[in-house]
Amino acid sequence: MSDSVIIIGITLVYLVMVLVVGLRARGQSSSSLEGYVAGGRHVGVVILFFILGAEIFSAFAFLGTPGWAYKHGAPAFYILAYLSLVPITIWALGPRVAKLGRERGYLTQGDMIADHYRSKPLGMLAGIIGVVALVPYLTIQIAGAGLLFQAATNGMVPFWLGGLLAFVVVAAYVFCSGLSGIGWTNLVQGVMMIAIAWFLGLAISERLYGGVGEMFIQIQQQAPEYLTMPGATGMGWGYFSTAVLVSAFGGAMWPHLFMKFYSADSGKTLRKISVFYPLYAYLLVPLLFIGFAGILAFADTPLERADTVLLKMVMDVANFSPWVVGLMLSGALAAAMSTGANLAHTAAIVLVRDVMGPTVMKNASEKTTVSVTRWSVLGLSLAAYLIALFNPGSLVMILLTAYGVIIQLFPMMIGALFMPQLRRASVMAGTLVGSLAFLLMEFVWSSPLGWHAGVWAMLFNVAAVAAWQRLGHASHDGHRVPNTSSH
Repeated sequence: MSDSVIIIGITLVYLVMVLVVGLRARGQSSSSLEGYVAGGRHVGVVILFFILGAEIFSAFAFLGTPGWAYKHGAPAFYILAYLSLVPITIWALGPRVAKLGRERGYLTQGDMIADHYRSKPLGMLAGIIGVVALVPYLTIQIAGAGLLFQAATNGMVPFWLGGLLAFVVVAAYVFCSGLSGIGWTNLVQGVMMIAIAWFLGLAISERLYGGVGEMFIQIQQQAPEYLTMPGATGMGWGYFSTAVLVSAFGGAMWPHLFMKFYSADSGKTLRKISVFYPLYAYLLVPLLFIGFAGILAFADTPLERADTVLLKMVMDVANFSPWVVGLMLSGALAAAMSTGANLAHTAAIVLVRDVMGPTVMKNASEKTTVSVTRWSVLGLSLAAYLIALFNPGSLVMILLTAYGVIIQLFPMMIGALFMPQLRRASVMAGTLVGSLAFLLMEFVWSSPLGWHAGVWAMLFNVAAVAAWQRLGHASHDGHRVPNTSSH
């Protein structure tokens, strides 16, 4: 039996197991809109902990994180820096969002925004931005799955087929089970990916260098530029710091994370999760070890694509058995699939409820809405798959670009939650100005001072909100302070 056959066999068994778990999680609640979207609003600490963990740790974690450590060195620690701030946003925003969602029946960001500002167009704008940011994020997961299959099987399973296999499984259980299927599969896959990451990180360091400490000593002696800022590729403190800010505050604005606040059984559950959340972030530490291990291993023959460093280390350098490679592939696919499930689920809900709901589906019944949402899961997954076939660039850079778009919702959401004096015209102007500024700096002009373009765009956003507030103060636009009654 060839090594590739063993690897494929282990992986297919894993995919079948995930599919069975996801389909068995389907309950009666999955047939209602609230059940399909928010799990009936009674998701507890353990399941929600793994759901929120899987929101962050994806193909980006297993491929992009070691890729950045290998390519840049010390600047890769921006990932740990921003993750240390994520619990603050969960603690500050989560309980209030959950309370408002329970009282007023909110299921998406657009629901909250449209109701608070009395503006359906504003809710639609939030929905459009959400979908535009989510599809590239979903593309990352599909591209990651394709890369994993292709490398781990020496091309026996090509890129296009690997991505397709993983996301047929994801689309199937998300289509049938909604958030319930996502929750139980994320529990299984979360345990899997944490165990595999730590095993590989420690085993590779031990095999190649005699341990983690010895590895860093050798890097310090032979390639010290990788252990200091601005790193081997000259990434300055400006980009490092602004990437941390964009990722930390933009993370709270991702619809797939924000909407899970609605599913919590209480605000206390979310505060418990914010306390324990850093435990999940330890998953990234061994993945960083793998990236650093590749610096000296490939010093003479640099990799053409940094995102493949984990695969190359496992396949070509550390000489693991095909059984270990199969488990590695399963663990990495767990990261891609768990996040991909959340993204496909959320993008479909946002598209149907926030964008199509006020327009082409204005008078649709709940049954019709659930049905269209299920089919939108398949449609958006297919769109992301087709984009992935173009073999996009660095997974980390794709993600940072998506963060720059989604963070433009921040002033709008802060106004809805904590600053009722902000008017709808002000936040709409700010969001449009910020989004346009980001796209221009990202794709037309270079960002000043080498900062992440998302920070400059956010400054333009806030400036536009402040200017509009001041100019429009005399002509009040009818904005209200939300009442406290429930729907």
